Amino acid sequence: MALAGEISSRTDHADARQRCIAVREGLIRAGLFSETVTDSTAAARWRVSPSPFLLSQEHLHLFETLGTHLLALYRALNRLYFESVHGTQPAWVAAYLDQGKPDSLIAYSRLDRFRDLLPDVIRPDVIPTDTGMIITELDSVPGGIGLTGCMAQAYSHVKSQSSVLSTQHFEVVGGPDGMVRGFAAMLRERMEGRTGGVAIVVSEEAQDYRPEMEWMAARLREQDLAVFCVEPDEVDFTEDGLRLARDHRPIALLYRFYELFDLANVPKSELIMYAAKQGRVAVTPPFKPQMEEKLAFALFHHPALAAFWQSELGEETHAILSRLLPNTWILDPRPLPPAAVIPGLQLGGRAIADWRDLSHATQKGRRYVIKPSGFSPLAWGSRGVSVGHDLPQSEWAAVIDQALASFPTTPHILQEFHKGRQFELSYYNEQAQDIVPMAGRARLSPYYFVSGGKAELAGILATVCSPEKKLIHGMKDAIMAPCAIAPEAR
Repeated sequence: MALAGEISSRTDHADARQRCIAVREGLIRAGLFSETVTDSTAAARWRVSPSPFLLSQEHLHLFETLGTHLLALYRALNRLYFESVHGTQPAWVAAYLDQGKPDSLIAYSRLDRFRDLLPDVIRPDVIPTDTGMIITELDSVPGGIGLTGCMAQAYSHVKSQSSVLSTQHFEVVGGPDGMVRGFAAMLRERMEGRTGGVAIVVSEEAQDYRPEMEWMAARLREQDLAVFCVEPDEVDFTEDGLRLARDHRPIALLYRFYELFDLANVPKSELIMYAAKQGRVAVTPPFKPQMEEKLAFALFHHPALAAFWQSELGEETHAILSRLLPNTWILDPRPLPPAAVIPGLQLGGRAIADWRDLSHATQKGRRYVIKPSGFSPLAWGSRGVSVGHDLPQSEWAAVIDQALASFPTTPHILQEFHKGRQFELSYYNEQAQDIVPMAGRARLSPYYFVSGGKAELAGILATVCSPEKKLIHGMKDAIMAPCAIAPEAR
């Protein structure tokens, strides 16, 4: 069954326009949408669609069950890393995952106190293609949590805004409060019986996401959770733990909304880590950089580790992830012995043993993506991503050389490019004050919150960019909307 992307052709044109205006106004009131291009009080602008992005029952089932498989992947990766450290798995596994990290952070992440800790928020980026879904990467410190929650409410409640809008109601995935309830359940469990509040600490690097996390904190307080979105400087260190500077409330749980590569620029990060080490505060996601590397996909597909993954994941999960995770390789510049080849990588039907052979590939033969694996300011937000067939051959060759040269500090990965299928949608054109059509390719980002040992789906954010865009990410020319269940799928 195909995904559904647009229903406005089956509804009244004026009704669709009014829905867009109502959703837009709701987002502006929440402080998550800039009223004008020059408005700096909100985080962003994008194209507002009259409807959510609609899913078939088949794809809804995929997303509802995917969290279980991804949580199993994280557990297996964590075990693989520590078994590699202790010599029961190949030592090169931990070496790859630790490459470029400070020794102090590596030692901290290996402390027994944190050994079994995993990310509590899981967000894959999923591309619908003509042959199925493809997960391009996983993010355990994702943006979009508050945005997805706010849009879920906006589209769910649009029916009640006016009698004009009563002709269409959307069953948003997770429901209008799914993101809030999912986040709340995760936080309650991670507080581990501690007394105090929750601090969502947003760094300067991640400041664009502060409005949505402030929105989420406000909604969580409505759930009887003392949650506050703060800057690192608003956290005070005391001998008995961490406290909020605003009211000296003890912090039971700190939600880390900053990347580990940025630790040196995050005020009080060492004090936060010390408090966590002493057990005076719980922190999620944990300070474990090995769990935030894109090269985990390369490890999953590595033939030398096949028996481990099959045993650890089980037949069903291994088969599902084998279909969803694209072939990925670590761009390691070290030369191979004469009898060796790079497993699974071919050029013109022949195996290759040198990455630079890819420099000579035709445009059709270089349908690959190169990107930093992690622990780099270029490793998030589609920064540092190069699409082979979108570059002249000389530039592609330069990208390969740069990626190989960066290996000591920032390992890069090579990943198969999968072209997204095309959808026909529409959006509200503010200048024309009318609904206009748009063709585009989609990225679907489901959010899973871990509680009770399970990864529960709370909502899905769809981002749709015009077909000429090779990289799909949030931008002013993209449509962004929550996913909902297609009427025929109910």
